[in-house]
Amino acid sequence: MSRIQGRFQALAKAKRKALIPYITAGDPHSSLTVPLMRGLVEAGSDIIELGVPFSDPMADGPVIQRSGERALKQGVGLGDVLRMVSEFRKSDSTTPIVLMGYANPIEAMGNSKFLQAAKTAGVDGVIVVDYPPEECAEFADAAKAHDIDPIFLLAPTSSDKRIQEVARRGSGFLYYVSLRGVTGASHLDLSDVALRIPKLRAATKLPVGVGFGIRDAESARRIAQTADAVVIGSRIIQEIEAGSPDQAVSRVKAFLKPIREALDA
Repeated sequence: MSRIQGRFQALAKAKRKALIPYITAGDPHSSLTVPLMRGLVEAGSDIIELGVPFSDPMADGPVIQRSGERALKQGVGLGDVLRMVSEFRKSDSTTPIVLMGYANPIEAMGNSKFLQAAKTAGVDGVIVVDYPPEECAEFADAAKAHDIDPIFLLAPTSSDKRIQEVARRGSGFLYYVSLRGVTGASHLDLSDVALRIPKLRAATKLPVGVGFGIRDAESARRIAQTADAVVIGSRIIQEIEAGSPDQAVSRVKAFLKPIREALDA
């Protein structure tokens, strides 16, 4: 059983919902990524989604694009991200970590080399935005062989065939993108999410996490009424942007605290 699967089982037993924050590795500075990860855990996060900077992030809105640009200017690449995970693991052996990124850096390293390095570093799951499940069976199987969960995205426009394919290929949890568009969009239709999640549950026993457009405690609470996890990214990046780098950890913790409280209420 992976750390992600174990965490969701423990949460289900405690009747709690998972809080999954996203940060971009290397933003606002590479020296702050591990302290930020620790701060996320201290604020009540259950799983950390760590973005791998990439020059052409097609699924990301302007906020996360800016965070990636800041990281890339410091020369942060996939190898650096794995070293950050290794550093985090020196003080935390239990919090699941999911890398989110794109195929190009992985393929540049080599899929086998990446999966072995990710396993050694302590990565638990990977979301490769431009790896559709229909086209990456070999990668997904190899990831599972390394005890790394391949996690796939589903959207409001996903066909029944795509849902079935994700249910078959994926593990860890199913990531439902709650709106049409890129990360950071604000037109979240909570009633539409509530209608679609039962359809996903009919196709899979995987926990369902919902992301894109969740911006505050109230939207997180309402999503958690039907989902197993809420994923928050752009708003966290905005909190980092709104202050100086030395305020990043404290600002993010202060932002997440009421969201954790809302999920537990």
